[in-house]
Amino acid sequence: MVENIGELVQVIGPVLDIRFSERLPRLYDAIKIPFGDGNIIAEVEQHIGDDKVRCIALDSTDGLVRGVKAYDTGEAITVPVGKEVLGRMFNLLGEPIDGLGDIPEDLHREPIHKSAPSFEDQKTVLSWTIRRKIRKRRSGS
Repeated sequence: MVENIGELVQVIGPVLDIRFSERLPRLYDAIKIPFGDGNIIAEVEQHIGDDKVRCIALDSTDGLVRGVKAYDTGEAITVPVGKEVLGRMFNLLGEPIDGLGDIPEDLHREPIHKSAPSFEDQKTVLSWTIRRKIRKRRSGS
């Protein structure tokens, strides 16, 4: 895939307008903006015309200026899912913030804007604490 590079044209707090001359990124695609020692990740929220997209930055934009290059990643923001991540804490980018170390790179990830499962695919499971409360109520204690 050919790299799609844009230029930051407006910064208003966490709202960023970025012009892409080649092609516009899709809605919800992640945009990577090199800044300081790392990157600011933004998400495309709207196509606003004149080859520009409006994005929401997912980190502080203090010090960010117009003219900075922005790179379309071509994919949505994803987070790790599955039994391996139960009990862990992550930020919106799927990075662990609980101090328990990194997660394996090959862990299954899903987009943050994934549709909810259908009602038929959902399953209700009673936890042991709820079952105990139900038994107490039924026994009258």
